[in-house]
Amino acid sequence: MKIDFDKYPYPKKIRHHTSSNLYFPIKDLKIVPSYYPPLYDDIDISKYFGNSKSPDILDIGCGKSKFLLAYSEQFPDRNILGIELRKGLVDWAQNYILNEGIKNAWVIWYSAVNGLKFIQDNSIAEVFYLFPDPWPKLKQQNRRLFSIEFLNELYRIMEHSGKLYISTDCDYVDEYHLKILKKSGLFDYEISSNKEWKYPRTNKEEFCIKNNIPIYRIEAIPKK
Repeated sequence: MKIDFDKYPYPKKIRHHTSSNLYFPIKDLKIVPSYYPPLYDDIDISKYFGNSKSPDILDIGCGKSKFLLAYSEQFPDRNILGIELRKGLVDWAQNYILNEGIKNAWVIWYSAVNGLKFIQDNSIAEVFYLFPDPWPKLKQQNRRLFSIEFLNELYRIMEHSGKLYISTDCDYVDEYHLKILKKSGLFDYEISSNKEWKYPRTNKEEFCIKNNIPIYRIEAIPKK
């Protein structure tokens, strides 16, 4: 997908991270800041898609939405929903989707650490968790979304034959993902770094390929 960035320029200031408060569940905050994303317990997401159906693909932490938009073009019969913390990027994606008349993609401003109650059980065929923030410092690692609680939610919403795709360019983050997957006991998984990637590439992945940075991939499926 070729995007006209003269017509749709990204926000001038895109921070790699946003306020640390947004990476914690709202229940754990003593004071909820005014800029905290809204909570969604029970919303009709189908209204955002042209076929009036619920999403069957999730892109969690969709960032600049390059992957999400290219995926929607490659698979026009699937509804892909992106979740992103940085509101400026969400506004950009929503504006692009609406103005370009894309019927099978949408992005919401939300912190997935609060769970995915608005997603129906056994409804998601594919989940993409691509190049999450590594949070390398020990004191920052409690900001990582990937946890037993997160995997419990994914297990609930995914189809029994669904797939979870995980990518990172950090070996220590890859080790962390494998550790949490093993601890959860909810998914069968395999290291898939050497498999041919059949999906679009994120901005980060293109950067890694250009600079010969290794990419670590995992494919996981829910245990029956």
